[in-house]
Amino acid sequence: MIERHHLSILRELARQGSLTAAATSLCLTQSALTHSIRKLEEQIGTDLWRREGRQLHPTAAGRELMDLATRVLPQFEDVETRLAHLARGLSGHLRIGMECHPCYRWLLKVVDPYLKAWPDVDIDVRQRFQFGGVEALLHYEIDLLVTPDPVTRAGLVFQPVFDYEQVLVVDSAHPYAQRAWIEPDDLSDQTLISYPVDTSRLDIFQLFLRPAGVSPRRHQTIETTDILLQMVACGRGVAALPRWLVEEYRAHLPLCAVRLGATGLAKQIHLGWRHSDTARSYLQGFISQARSIEAPAAAAGDASGAT
Repeated sequence: MIERHHLSILRELARQGSLTAAATSLCLTQSALTHSIRKLEEQIGTDLWRREGRQLHPTAAGRELMDLATRVLPQFEDVETRLAHLARGLSGHLRIGMECHPCYRWLLKVVDPYLKAWPDVDIDVRQRFQFGGVEALLHYEIDLLVTPDPVTRAGLVFQPVFDYEQVLVVDSAHPYAQRAWIEPDDLSDQTLISYPVDTSRLDIFQLFLRPAGVSPRRHQTIETTDILLQMVACGRGVAALPRWLVEEYRAHLPLCAVRLGATGLAKQIHLGWRHSDTARSYLQGFISQARSIEAPAAAAGDASGAT
């Protein structure tokens, strides 16, 4: 019975104080405006306005509807604005999944300027160390995946954002600290410390040790980067991590980075998303911001996934 356009008319009548001015404001003819109000009055069985000379004054029923219009119309307008922004990709909720433990500090460098540039977008970071990022993308659990291991899957897009080198981390007194590089056999008598990720997702195993048929003497897992590198610095084992991460920690820990193989082990960090979301402006805004951040030469931290 009471429709939105009725509330809009009542609000403008209160604002403008005359039928003519209200009709002009609403881009209606005066007769159309009068007809709408008269039809509503017939439906509810009471007058909404009374005329005193050239002035219009609301009745008790008119004031009730005016109060309703004051409460409800701004909510309609706010929702419409937010829906329009969503349709154009200008606002929303960006859920980011991590498959890169050391990339969290780099992510913070992206998030800070992004949140300032996109005030209507909220961000949530999912940090699950054994988290299936690709499946999460496909099942709409996340919107963006940070990973060193992109996969080819229908409906997904992956884009590299920076290059890095995976290196062996040893304490400065370790026999390998003075070596230019090591070979897989050199780790057969070492304790290898890694994040708690299946070895099938650890580059040191998949790309370096297993192709040579080599296993470390012992494999130990530690969840946090700080503790892991403290263990290495104390000579409790060795680890494989990005060179930029090692360089950051070398400022306060006695660590050395040694190349894995004569040519090194080159990797890239990628961002992945659903192809159907490519047109979302705020998603593309995040990707552009991520690409504008230089490869982290001095970043450290924890996030989810393998390296």
